[in-house]
Amino acid sequence: MEEDSNIRFTGISSGLAVLLSDNKPKGSPQKSRLISYCDGIGDHSVEQTLEHIFDLPHKSVRSTSLIDINFIRSISRSQIPRFQLENAVDRHRDGLSIINCGSSTSTVVIDSSSVCGDMKTIRNPLIVESQTVFSSARANACVWKGKWMYEVTLETSGIQQLGWAIIPCSFTDQKGVGDSDDSYAYDGRRVNKWNKDPVSYGQSWVVGDVIGCCIDLDNDEISFFRNGVSLGVAFDRIQKMNPENGYYPAISLSDGECCDLNFGARPFKYPISGFLPFQAPPNSRDYANYLLSCLTRLLEVQCLDKPGSAYFEKLRRLKRFAPLKELFYPISHGIMEELFDVVNSSEGSFEYFAWGAIPSFFLGIFGVQEAHDCASLDQVLELFLEFPGSDSLLQHLIRALSYGCKVAPLVLTECPYSGSYPYLALVCYILRHRAMMVLWWKSPDFEFSFEGFLSLKRPNKQDLHCLIPSVWWPGSCEDVGCESSMMLTMTALSTAIDKIEEKHRELCSLVIQFVPPAIPKELPGSVFRAFLQGFILKVRGIQNKMTTSVVSNNSVVVSLYTVILHFLSEGFKVEGLSGSLKGIGLNLESDVGFLHRAGKRRFPLELFFVGDGNCAGVRRIGGGFSNHLFNSQFSEEKAKVVQWDEGGMDDDDTRITHSTMKKPCCCSNSVNDVETSKHGIMLTSGGFKGLCSPVPVRSTQVVAMNSSNPDAGIVDKPSTSNQSEAYSGCGSLQYSESRTSFIEHTLDVLREEELLHTKLLLYHLGVASNFRQAFYYMSHQSQSISLLDDTDKQIREKSCIEQVKRLKEARNAYREELVDCVRQCAWYRISLFSRWKQRGMYATCMWVVELLLVLSNSDTCFCYVPEFYLESLVDTFHALRKSDPPFVASAIFLKQGLASFVTFVVRHFNDPRILSADIKDLLLHSISSLVQCKDYLIAFENNKEAIHSLPKALLLAFDNRSWIPVTNIILRLCKGSGFGASKHLESSSSAHFQVLLREACCSDETLFSSFLNRLFNTLSWTMTEFSVSIREMQENCQVGDLQQRRCGVVFDLSCSLARLLEFCTREIPQVFLLGPDMNLRRLIELIIFILNHIISASDAEFFDMSVRRPSQYQEKTNRTMILAPLVGIITSLMDAHSDSEHKDLNDVVGVFANMDCPATVFQCLLGYNWTTVLRGDASPSKLRKLEEFSSNLRSRTETIEHGVIGDYEEENCCCICYSCDSDSMFEPCHHMSCHGCITRHLLNGQRCFFCNAVVTNVVKLKPRLGSRGVGAEPWSANRDS
Repeated sequence: MEEDSNIRFTGISSGLAVLLSDNKPKGSPQKSRLISYCDGIGDHSVEQTLEHIFDLPHKSVRSTSLIDINFIRSISRSQIPRFQLENAVDRHRDGLSIINCGSSTSTVVIDSSSVCGDMKTIRNPLIVESQTVFSSARANACVWKGKWMYEVTLETSGIQQLGWAIIPCSFTDQKGVGDSDDSYAYDGRRVNKWNKDPVSYGQSWVVGDVIGCCIDLDNDEISFFRNGVSLGVAFDRIQKMNPENGYYPAISLSDGECCDLNFGARPFKYPISGFLPFQAPPNSRDYANYLLSCLTRLLEVQCLDKPGSAYFEKLRRLKRFAPLKELFYPISHGIMEELFDVVNSSEGSFEYFAWGAIPSFFLGIFGVQEAHDCASLDQVLELFLEFPGSDSLLQHLIRALSYGCKVAPLVLTECPYSGSYPYLALVCYILRHRAMMVLWWKSPDFEFSFEGFLSLKRPNKQDLHCLIPSVWWPGSCEDVGCESSMMLTMTALSTAIDKIEEKHRELCSLVIQFVPPAIPKELPGSVFRAFLQGFILKVRGIQNKMTTSVVSNNSVVVSLYTVILHFLSEGFKVEGLSGSLKGIGLNLESDVGFLHRAGKRRFPLELFFVGDGNCAGVRRIGGGFSNHLFNSQFSEEKAKVVQWDEGGMDDDDTRITHSTMKKPCCCSNSVNDVETSKHGIMLTSGGFKGLCSPVPVRSTQVVAMNSSNPDAGIVDKPSTSNQSEAYSGCGSLQYSESRTSFIEHTLDVLREEELLHTKLLLYHLGVASNFRQAFYYMSHQSQSISLLDDTDKQIREKSCIEQVKRLKEARNAYREELVDCVRQCAWYRISLFSRWKQRGMYATCMWVVELLLVLSNSDTCFCYVPEFYLESLVDTFHALRKSDPPFVASAIFLKQGLASFVTFVVRHFNDPRILSADIKDLLLHSISSLVQCKDYLIAFENNKEAIHSLPKALLLAFDNRSWIPVTNIILRLCKGSGFGASKHLESSSSAHFQVLLREACCSDETLFSSFLNRLFNTLSWTMTEFSVSIREMQENCQVGDLQQRRCGVVFDLSCSLARLLEFCTREIPQVFLLGPDMNLRRLIELIIFILNHIISASDAEFFDMSVRRPSQYQEKTNRTMILAPLVGIITSLMDAHSDSEHKDLNDVVGVFANMDCPATVFQCLLGYNWTTVLRGDASPSKLRKLEEFSSNLRSRTETIEHGVIGDYEEENCCCICYSCDSDSMFEPCHHMSCHGCITRHLLNGQRCFFCNAVVTNVVKLKPRLGSRGVGAEPWSANRDS
């Protein structure tokens, strides 16, 4: 396209003459005259006007009394020799050989005989895709001298190796282009060049990049270009070739990768000076460009009489103006006839002109910026549509504009009319003509080009550097002007994105409004629905392949999501269709978006049961869709329309809806600053066939029809409509059981509930990954700022020159990484977090959480809900919560509209009806994230569902999968209440939930016993893992990054679990002090195990370094974190022991002494420096309690060592713990051990730990003389332990 940009005119050359008419009496022959642009030159004839239009020398047009089409064509044809001479240079194309593969001797294609794997042309002219693990192929042309190039447009951005190969290069399913000595390639995914071995080269590429592959055989070099920018010489001194063995264009693609090859059949997007295309351009290209330039000058002259035109402003110094009404028709039609003759006469020229000169001509007429010249464009369109054969040319034009949207990058200096805006503005105006919309719809590339229009090219690292040259972050020591410069840049880019998104909405509105000329007649929205269905099927198919390019190739998903979000949140109206849409259920009066409407809400459950590919295979909350197909209630549930009042799930005193005096956050004055779209369509809720309708199969007969009359003769275009009755609305019941009033009388009209369903699915398929990427960069930015500040601090403190040098090198690396993060965060802030999007996301969360809460009251309905409803709800909620800038303050984020979200996550994070463990994890992690914020914790304290069920549900959920988030939640509820809590932690625990947790533990002993057993087991495992990691690092005498990270994570988890045990001993000490001492023994065993590994660590500095991760304070990551909760456990037990009125308490000191715990360990605890963590008046008293405990333990130990207790029969000692008698026996195997060890073992298994036999019974033996065993009681393995 760029190759023919010379025809784009925005002004008029000096010396332009304007045709005027003499004011002579009627009957006298009227003579046309001209007046010069410059004053005083005098009048000019019509011949001189023609000379200007056709760019001819003065007096080269002979006088004539008849100016008709033939005369005009004769003038233009007289210039053909001039352009034939100019094209003579291109005929010297020695050094190229094209092998005839059946199409044409001059056409370059993929040589099918060279394909290794499965590479197919999926769309003309040459879009290829790999459909196996690794596919390679060569073109049917080779070169051996000269300078040559071809272009590759990336449809995906995964692993592709693009370059050159010779015939001896053999391809396999593992080796492709560049994997051998006789081939050369560039791969932007891995940022490498390949010639047997990879070497770092170039830049990372993105979808929409145009890669120029150039070979200079005069200098024996191969180079690559990205979007016209050189990546440097990749390979030099390449082997010289001969005509029998030249260099072939060759590509290798991994599975699912797709690219568009251009060997010259179309003008290059970024032609490189001196390099020739493989396919020679048509000889008539310059002549065709000349004809379009003539038409442009004709339009300039013709528009001079219009005061509102740009041409009038540019020629405002002229004296008089007059139209060319009499001459415009013959001149314009003469030019057009000549143009179509040229286009149709040359082989291969049709596509070349349609992709090059024609789009540039239309853009030149319409203008790339506002205000656009709509009148001239209307005139040109009418002119083109008059000529036979223009339909195909105009269809190619639309596809070329779609391609332009896909590859157009944002350019800061062109903002706000940058990126894809010029192409979108042009096509949106073109498609306002019904004939053009019909042509586009009938095109076989309709869906593909629609996706292209919705593409938004994402910048890579280098592009972001050009878009955002100056960066600033809070606390930055950069230049003072960087902040203001960056803010101005952000404003300009944000405006450009807004304009592109506005055109996306306008284009989708046009498609929604479009009523296709099909029989039976379809309704507005059917074409848009069919496109959505096909697109979602395509995206889900790509995801099932799990290709590497899925994540990066989702700009169309994001654009569609954004369009639908705006339609549902901000509303949209149909222009000029209100009369034709009466009676079909569209609300054309309301200015309130669907998501913000107050009152009764309804949702047809039929959306959950649709039979097309969009929901086939979608996981349901209650399992796969096939699990429910034969359920007797399936058809009954499918017919229901659930209805509820907005806010009906909230308490009356806290209810905030769109109809209450106090509005939700999404409709408060602070956020309601977005105007309704100019080109929107307002839809109303109701039942519908929705996505049940089959995807229309595009008829080849329709595509191939002659469209001179777009509405004529279309009889076998499939219809998505099966009914034609008027919509009769919804019933008023909670469940509308009768389908007669809602389904059977429903038109096949696109409705808002269907768009909401689609929006949630789109978010699940592609949008969520963008938000996750954004939050990754935001988190990484915070860490990088901390690292940079810490490095600056160390540089100031260090005196060693060598250390300072290394620190400065590290600082430069940290700063470069931080600058990249700042730019990435800025881009996501612009593209994802605009104010109206946040408002729509908030309203979506309100709407969906209410729907799910209503459905959860019915077991059958709830089981059919697709899992992506829950995933999209939770992801959207947290994306909005963490958005930058924040949507609203955290104090009102939940309180003012989303209090029901707390109800939902608490009610369902352990719901047995939800079969997916991943969904339960998602809900549980939501609670864990929310309770970390004080404002959100208050919302939980005020929520009835949380108060009633959260404590017990947390104890139930503490298992092998969910123990980490449960631990984090309980610790947050008890924050700051343990011994030596860090001064960095906020003392904001929830006393209310601590009471509730204690009551839950005491009220259900079985539940708490199971929880405590899992807690013991988990802490034992984490400390074992930690001790092994420390030992491995000490043996290696070094601390690796991965090992350090793993060690630090396990240490943090161990500290959290120890704090949890501390809470249990403080709040429920009777579990350890009353009854059997098994819990007390397990607790003390863990304490001793931890102390032996922590206190006895030989190198304290090495220990602290092993657990400290980057950007953490030293005082947060030393052994105090694990020692403090252990001290808290001991002192809590001693306090409870001394305060209890019971006499038969388990002997804490005695158990410690019997386990051979050295008193020196506690002396180390007493000698530890606690001053940095102790707070309040209670801490010294606890240390005194620890000192008293240590003294008692020392005395008891000395007593045991002196044999005060008496002789002990070693032969009767328990071989497990060596501290008790073997007083119990397994049956039927008769192995013996102590009752405590057996009881503890049976908590986790029902097999003998000696012989692995299944235990049926445990018999407690009678105590022997001198033994320490007590009681004799048989125990059954079937009895609850």
